[in-house]
Amino acid sequence: MLVELSIKNFAIIDHVTVPFEEGLTVLTGETGAGKSIIIDAIGLLIGGRGSVEFVRHGSKRAEIEGLFSVSSSHDINPLMQDLGIEVSEDDMVVLRREITSQGKSICRINGKLVTLASLRQIGQMLVDIHGQHEHQQLLQVDKHLFLLDRYAESKIKDAKEEYKTIYDRFTDTKKNYTKLSANEQQQAQRLDLIRYQLQEIENAGLIPNEDDELQAEKQKLGNSEQLYQRVHDSHQALYGENKGLEWVMVALNQMDDAKELDPELKNLQETIASCYYLLEESSFSLRDYVENIEFNPERLNEIEARLSEVNTLKRKYGESVNTILEYASKIEEEVETLENKDEHLQKWANELEALQKDLAVEAKHLTEIRKQQSVKLTKDIQKELKALYMEKTKFEVMFHEEKDKAFTKDGADYVEFMVATNQGEPLKPLVKVASGGEISRIILALKTILASHEGVTALIFDEVDTGVSGRVAQAIAEKIHHISTGSQVLCITHLPQVAAMADTHLFIAKGEKEGRVTTEVTPLAENEKVEEIGRMISGVEITELTRQHAEELLDQAEQTKKKQVS
Repeated sequence: MLVELSIKNFAIIDHVTVPFEEGLTVLTGETGAGKSIIIDAIGLLIGGRGSVEFVRHGSKRAEIEGLFSVSSSHDINPLMQDLGIEVSEDDMVVLRREITSQGKSICRINGKLVTLASLRQIGQMLVDIHGQHEHQQLLQVDKHLFLLDRYAESKIKDAKEEYKTIYDRFTDTKKNYTKLSANEQQQAQRLDLIRYQLQEIENAGLIPNEDDELQAEKQKLGNSEQLYQRVHDSHQALYGENKGLEWVMVALNQMDDAKELDPELKNLQETIASCYYLLEESSFSLRDYVENIEFNPERLNEIEARLSEVNTLKRKYGESVNTILEYASKIEEEVETLENKDEHLQKWANELEALQKDLAVEAKHLTEIRKQQSVKLTKDIQKELKALYMEKTKFEVMFHEEKDKAFTKDGADYVEFMVATNQGEPLKPLVKVASGGEISRIILALKTILASHEGVTALIFDEVDTGVSGRVAQAIAEKIHHISTGSQVLCITHLPQVAAMADTHLFIAKGEKEGRVTTEVTPLAENEKVEEIGRMISGVEITELTRQHAEELLDQAEQTKKKQVS
């Protein structure tokens, strides 16, 4: 859920911080007060298109920050890990978007700078915004299959995984086959090139990690005189008459006698003894090192020459000897493939034929599951539409049959949501339904069914109740609240019936600060809700009768909520 939203220097908003709760939160206020501006800010926060026009006049930048709470099992967590974003232990996600007055956009997720595409990818998994003319996935035909699979997830998950395993093998094999059967002249040129490269690398006789070992040896030989002097002086300081070890031995002998006089000195005597033997062993190692230091200019020249040869290969084939050897192994396989082109083409052609048959079987299985689940989805949607006084509306998931079905990552199905809003009319694509009020109710019916399957943490309705009134308005209010049960729904509304169903009511109003208009957000107490709903019913003048009507709406809403819970 969206826990808190902070907006600064955005449009007419100076600075506002809005805490949100679970359940249904409605935003009401006069036209132009800034309700939609808050939704616009959330839209930008989840990756919407930015503009310098959003930056408050006289400000250097607009800043929007949202704190979201997600479950540890949410699909967003592995995606964030893939993007290199740290996942917090408290299951919180912080999105931040800044737009400068020069039009630059700065995006962060949990403090890490990300691209706008990454912000959009994460943001749209957290929030789903639905406006009167912006129904996103539900009005995008290419998303209908995704939504059907979301609805059928528990039934179709295993079958999709089996299909995807075969599909990945099929696409990889097809890619290899297509590449190998491409232009023969280009392949001949490619073969000549990689043969030359492979021969050049093989002639060099590279050994794994050779460059690192040569560099270390060069460092040692190039500083042999200094090394000799430093190590020799160190050894001389420790070993010999009146040197370090002799004086430590004097201290040790004295402590041997002292511990006999005071047993408490035993630990200290043992420490000095350990130090003496460690220093003695070190002095022997220093002596051996000095004796083995090599002064060999010829070897240094050999190393320089070899490193020069290796560096020439690095510029062509990789940043290290190991990388070059990996490249050599790769082109060696490519040489073998190109030299035996016909054999490999036949092998892959046979494999493609077998995989295509397997894909057809698995795709058919997916289609069968989807068709079974589409019948259930249709029944569920029809039930919801009836509750929204659209009992004569027909809904259907249409499977488009094509002779030559192309396999995609999701199977071979192309589905589309179809509706007929009046009795006797033919089914038409959902995207061609004209009436705003009908669209609102169809969207709500679909959302009621699919909300629990879509995985978003917050659902926002921006005046989707436009074009309805009376009993339909009451039905929509109840449906919106039903969707919010156990989740979070934010709703901008002008309907008093919807406002009465709110668990949290935020009043948006214009104010004035330092001579400039700004937007203010105020959570309403129970008595304040009555006044605001009264204003929504009657307009400017609120009478005692209007207040009574508002109180009745609130009482009725409470009764309805209790029935929904039971």
